Amino acid sequence: MEFSSLALAVLLLSLASHAMPCVEQERASLLQFLACLTRDGGLAVSWSNGTADCCSWEGITCNSNGIVVGVSLSERGLEGNISPALSDLTVLQRLNLSHNSLSGGLPLRQLVSSSRVVIDVSFNRLNGELGELPSSVIHGWPLQVLNISSNMFTGEFPSSTWKLMNNLVALNASNNSFSGQVPSSFCLVSASFTVLDLRYNKFSGRIPTALGNCSMLKVLMIGHNNLSGTIPDELFSSTSLERLSFRSSGLQGTLDGAHLAKLTDLVALDLGENNFTGQIPESIGELKRLEELLLDYNKMSGELPPSLCNCTSLRNINLKNNRFSGKLSNINFATLQNLEHVDLAANNFTGMIPESLYLCTKLIALRVSRNNFYGELSPSIVNLKSLTFLSLYYNSFTNITKAFQILKSSNSIRVLFVGKNFMREAMPQDKTIDGFDNLQALGIDHCSLTGKIPTWMSKLKNLEVLLLNSNRLKGHIPSWINHLNRLLYLNLSNNSLTGNIPTELLDMTMLKSIKLAAHLDPSYFALPIYMTISHQYRQASAFPKVLDLSNNNFTGRIPRDIGQLEALNTLNLSFNRLYGQIPRSLCNLTNLQVLDLSSNLLTGEIPAALNNLHFLSKFNISNNDLEGPVPTEGQLSTFPNSSFDGNPKLCGSMLIHRCNPIEAAPKSITTTRDSGEKIIFAISFAVSFGLAVLYEQLVLSTFHCCIQL
Repeated sequence: MEFSSLALAVLLLSLASHAMPCVEQERASLLQFLACLTRDGGLAVSWSNGTADCCSWEGITCNSNGIVVGVSLSERGLEGNISPALSDLTVLQRLNLSHNSLSGGLPLRQLVSSSRVVIDVSFNRLNGELGELPSSVIHGWPLQVLNISSNMFTGEFPSSTWKLMNNLVALNASNNSFSGQVPSSFCLVSASFTVLDLRYNKFSGRIPTALGNCSMLKVLMIGHNNLSGTIPDELFSSTSLERLSFRSSGLQGTLDGAHLAKLTDLVALDLGENNFTGQIPESIGELKRLEELLLDYNKMSGELPPSLCNCTSLRNINLKNNRFSGKLSNINFATLQNLEHVDLAANNFTGMIPESLYLCTKLIALRVSRNNFYGELSPSIVNLKSLTFLSLYYNSFTNITKAFQILKSSNSIRVLFVGKNFMREAMPQDKTIDGFDNLQALGIDHCSLTGKIPTWMSKLKNLEVLLLNSNRLKGHIPSWINHLNRLLYLNLSNNSLTGNIPTELLDMTMLKSIKLAAHLDPSYFALPIYMTISHQYRQASAFPKVLDLSNNNFTGRIPRDIGQLEALNTLNLSFNRLYGQIPRSLCNLTNLQVLDLSSNLLTGEIPAALNNLHFLSKFNISNNDLEGPVPTEGQLSTFPNSSFDGNPKLCGSMLIHRCNPIEAAPKSITTTRDSGEKIIFAISFAVSFGLAVLYEQLVLSTFHCCIQL
């Protein structure tokens, strides 16, 4: 945000109004630039069909003398190379070619000019090394803002070049592949250097102490690199810092309270995904302007300092996946009236959620999962009128019925995860639970809850994700399940549900059509949802389409109409009592990535058409009563033996039990029409003349040939 504001300030330099037509040389330079493009986004039409005065062309700004001072062609779909002819625009001050698909190198030497103030070529496909520039070329260069982020530049960052940039204010080289040491010479010559963003590169080594010389530095972001060591003490001399980010950089050490207290202008501190240890120092309370405190995924410990309540500007606190402990009641959250996001997941906090937290009326997201909180949910939580995300997962909360009677009044909640709590209680059956109008994701899993799937869930018309797995629920899947026409992720595994797989499940709207996912709410969740450690989701439409009914007591046949669920990514029916044949209609599920039918009572042969499931990465039909050969061609032949174990009547090259070649031959012979007819004719001829030996040789050779294919 700071970078954009700074660039905008430079872009808004006062210019005299355009009065004269453009100089012919300037016009020719722009046309040469246009000629180097392989796709011009309509510029050729716009410029050619318009006036000959290039000062009136789209994206071009001139001064009163008809000299081009600005070229702004952002987001025009441009492809091709950047023409060195732009160097002929000798008074050009602002060049913005960002958010296009330009490729090749950056002709930085040609772009060097005594007039360039802003160059922005971010979000393109530019590549190669920048290379050093001769000091004679860049002497006196007035460049203030250079944005080359989100390209494909490589090599070491040219340090000598930037030692002479005595007017440089902001440099953004993030999201490239620069390597070597972090450059640090910027502030040695430019007293006004303010913004340095080198995130998402391949820089290595330690943070250079010379960055401490940047007395005017406000934004320093070097996260997502391969750094080592600690934050040097010298860096805390940059007391003007407002944003400091070293996320995911391999750093270690502790936060020194005396040094941290110097950064009184700090607005955002992001040290997440590193190896920091120790406590949050008490001096954190000196940072009155602090809005974001991001220390997640470290090894920090101890109790939170009570002085944290002095950071009254705080909007976002993320401390998840550390070793913090103690009670939150030590902090008076009532002073943090700007708080919007609190993520304390995966720590060792204990006690009850403090009542003062419910006074933070702007709170949008609260995650306290995987801690040691206990007690009943406080009715005061209804004060959080803006709360859209609540995760209490894996604590020791009690009285689930009371919890849902309270939460039903929170109509703003979109994500609610309360699993791994309320152990061995009864699933709330209260029919008065009729709120949750905006609920999109609900998790009541791993609770060992008794009872049935409650009817109040049929009212959750916006529900897209439902987790009821690992409980003790009994009875049938209710017929109203297909009324949840936005549901795309249903996990009922590890329960005691009975009956047939209901036909209503086969009429789930979101599982039948891929296209319908586009009609889901496009807005983002306030916090990411972690379905596994490595998979997080911020939108409902990003979720895989899942139907998991495993580890129950379902009986009957797998419905033939299951092939209607063409959007499914995962189908798990394992560990039930399903019988009959594997329906051929499963081959219609061409988006399937996981298919598990193991540990049932299925019989018959494996449909060869399952080879059409080209995206299948996990497949398991073990422990059934299947028979016949495993298809030796296509996708199914790539899975391990364990996918087929426990079916003594199955045979195949990957199994201990090999198929009888004489029995398997007819199926192999007919795989190719022309060759099959010749073989059958030869066999008939041989048999008619009693040439049994020839028959045997033909069959065996054909079988061997097909196995190899």
